[in-house]
Amino acid sequence: MKIAILSASDRCSKGECEDKSGVLIKEIMSDTAQTVEYVIVPDDEKEIANTLIRFCDELKVDVVLTTGGTGLAPRDVTPEATKSVIEREVPGIPQAIREYSLKITDRAMLSRAVSGIRKSTLIINLPGSPKAVRESLEIVKPVLAHAVETLSGNTVTCGGSYGK
Repeated sequence: MKIAILSASDRCSKGECEDKSGVLIKEIMSDTAQTVEYVIVPDDEKEIANTLIRFCDELKVDVVLTTGGTGLAPRDVTPEATKSVIEREVPGIPQAIREYSLKITDRAMLSRAVSGIRKSTLIINLPGSPKAVRESLEIVKPVLAHAVETLSGNTVTCGGSYGK
């Protein structure tokens, strides 16, 4: 599985602080995925959208994992950028992340993260904190291989794709 990581952070993009969440995603995913590219961009909707398009259309990665910019702050625009480039939403992924995270913190309900498909790439918004990234990937990581296989058209099912 080929992945790309986009970290949205004004401060990290200027070198004012270290991006721990993007590095953590790469580390957690290293046993199941090859990170093709990892970038840090400012909280700018157009720049985030253009980077997502490049990851999907030019690099043709299987999965894009974003971190940051999913909260309520005025500069949190990752969900808007993601919605502007996806062709279909996958609402179950952020729903599952929020449901799991709500068992840990009531702040999970403030997440505006989205997930969707552009061409054959799955894009998933993750929170910005390393702790929340780790918890989110606990839920998402086990289904990624099946999602990638399904998107590639390599699954043969009769009557749906639920179950094993």
